[in-house]
Amino acid sequence: MVELGVSLTVLLILTAIAIPSLMRSFRTYQLNDAAARLSDMLKLTRFEAVRRNTPVTLQIKQNGNDWSVWADSDKDGNLDPTEKQILINGVVTLLPSGAPPSSASILAKLGATSSLDASKSGAAGSLTFDARGAVSPLTAYVFYLGSPNSPEFGYRAVILLPSGATQIWTAPDGGTWQRIG
Repeated sequence: MVELGVSLTVLLILTAIAIPSLMRSFRTYQLNDAAARLSDMLKLTRFEAVRRNTPVTLQIKQNGNDWSVWADSDKDGNLDPTEKQILINGVVTLLPSGAPPSSASILAKLGATSSLDASKSGAAGSLTFDARGAVSPLTAYVFYLGSPNSPEFGYRAVILLPSGATQIWTAPDGGTWQRIG
């Protein structure tokens, strides 16, 4: 019985040490997954515009604490069952501009002539890809992802360049942005 008690005590101590590390890894995975899915939806919408040789709109809509993002192929502004969508929910959400760290380090690496429009992040709206796959009007957009209640897990930024290309950036709470994808 003594050996069993000692073994259980050691097991409980090791579990207590491992749980915070596992939670940090899980939150990081959730942030990376949400950023990758948003980037993929932007790429899919761009691809649809090029494939159809017509402008296609990406819609962003908030439902409570959740965000729906979809390629509005039929241009009616409503999510139809045939349209591909992603749902950003749970701990990770779209954050409004100004909530995460400053985007100055992103701008420095993109070039001094660039500017980022964060008006689509954390706000319902839409953006359109023209038949060539470029963003119309030609503007670079940034979408901030993170947890407003848990900034210690950091942030992700999905950058949509005017050409239609996407980039994913990461920043710790209070840190500088680094490109990861």
